[in-house]
Amino acid sequence: MSKTEDNLKAAFDGEAKACLRLLGYAEAAEKEEMPYFAGLFRAISAAERVHALNHLRLMKEIEDTQTNLQKSFERETSVTDNVYPEMIKTADEEGNKGALTSFSHARDAESFHAKLYKNALDHMIEEKVTHYNVCGVCGYVVDGDAPDECPVCGAKKEKFFRVD
Repeated sequence: MSKTEDNLKAAFDGEAKACLRLLGYAEAAEKEEMPYFAGLFRAISAAERVHALNHLRLMKEIEDTQTNLQKSFERETSVTDNVYPEMIKTADEEGNKGALTSFSHARDAESFHAKLYKNALDHMIEEKVTHYNVCGVCGYVVDGDAPDECPVCGAKKEKFFRVD
């Protein structure tokens, strides 16, 4: 890998993290009833997203939809089976209950994400139009309407948000 390719990866990682960090800051500003600052954080987050996607395209990470689905399925499965179990074990050993819960919820939600990708791969010809609902607590995603209770974390239906 060339130095420029290393730099693109590092730049992508930084921009993607900044994008999400700023969305978190925007949520905090909204809770503090400071809409001007929330808007500023969201706007700069959007700019960081542009930067991250530009770097990702140059890295040739975005391919055709079938390949993107397959790679996404493989990544979700790998994270569920290989990454989160070790993180969960460490958090448990260190007595960090917050991290243990966060990692466990993420692992469980990621396994559902993998199933959604697999289902999409299996039904590519259908091109079914649908909407998704995401649990705002743990990240569980359901194809269609939100359940009354999240199967991963138990959050009520009101905690879900719709993504078309």
